[in-house]
Amino acid sequence: MNENKPAVRPADIVKEFLIYGVLLDISPMGNGHINDTFISAWNQGGTVVRYTHQRINHHVFIHPEEVMENICRVTSHIRAKLGAAGGPDIGRRVLEVVPCRTGKPWFRDKDGYYWRTYCYIEKSRTGETVTSAQEAELLGRSAGRFQKQLADLGGPRLFETIVNFHNMETRYVSFHKALEKDEFNRAKNAGPEIEFYLENEDRGGILIRSMRNRLIPERICHNDAKLSNILLDDETGAALCVIDLDTVMPGSSLFDLGDLIRTVTITAAEDEQDLAKVGFNPVLYRALLKGYLGEALEFLTSAELKLLCESGRNLAHIMGLRFLTDYLEGDHYYHTSRPGHNLDRTRTQMTFIRSMDKQWAQAEQITRDLTSEAAGR
Repeated sequence: MNENKPAVRPADIVKEFLIYGVLLDISPMGNGHINDTFISAWNQGGTVVRYTHQRINHHVFIHPEEVMENICRVTSHIRAKLGAAGGPDIGRRVLEVVPCRTGKPWFRDKDGYYWRTYCYIEKSRTGETVTSAQEAELLGRSAGRFQKQLADLGGPRLFETIVNFHNMETRYVSFHKALEKDEFNRAKNAGPEIEFYLENEDRGGILIRSMRNRLIPERICHNDAKLSNILLDDETGAALCVIDLDTVMPGSSLFDLGDLIRTVTITAAEDEQDLAKVGFNPVLYRALLKGYLGEALEFLTSAELKLLCESGRNLAHIMGLRFLTDYLEGDHYYHTSRPGHNLDRTRTQMTFIRSMDKQWAQAEQITRDLTSEAAGR
């Protein structure tokens, strides 16, 4: 989201957190859509230790305290489970929140911006595209494991950090308003894209209608489980943990699987301008779903299983609509680096959906085969 940057210096902010040692360096990190991220290095008794710091975008997450309460509950629960199981490298398999000097998991600066700090997970990376079936399977397993780890989280219901985040019906309300207003006179540049989303409005509501009618259950899930939000080991390529936990809240298991399908099985980057490179890869779909069902089958209902394949098309539909709406509204939500960037993202999602539609019979057969195979183990 594009907005004025704060007047405070990140180098001053990080000293408000419980980190000992001498600050050596701090610099911007990554290209996230929403939050501003920095990485710092500290000399701690002769050892260089790094931390990740983020300024939470309070225009998107209007209650940062609730975001951080969710994150602390979720990471503490997962860490306890990993500890009980005696697994190795716990510090690399779940994010660790570093409190500020007041003991809170966030710090609010003089301009009203909220900041948080995590221990940096060394020798790790995220990816934008997947090229091997093995990597796709590991990613699917990671998402399924994350949902399974949180299936028994006790206590009160998690906060909804963004209300109606994956509610296609409310997304369409926003789209129609943006189209009618056309404040930036951009609708004329997006005729085919607008037509596509108007024609497919009813199809897009299948997941949210299923939740509202209680055909599929509410679960705790990531709600933004795209490829770039799963941390991978640099050396082995194994999935370490799920990151960017701002949207961990009540939702559907299918939201997470769908986001992985749209980002793992696509044959190009999310903002690829050459649409000839964009398509749905059924080989990667098979591997991804095999990994996911290996962890998730034990808690999924029959109604959820019937919508596994649909989830990928649906999440691509939601994201394409969000990109198009933001384009019509003047690119105020997502970071953009060029004119028409959000429109490029929209076209990529549309092309992916059309490719998946062409291979729908094959995708559904893969889904049936893997569901039967996993159930028969």
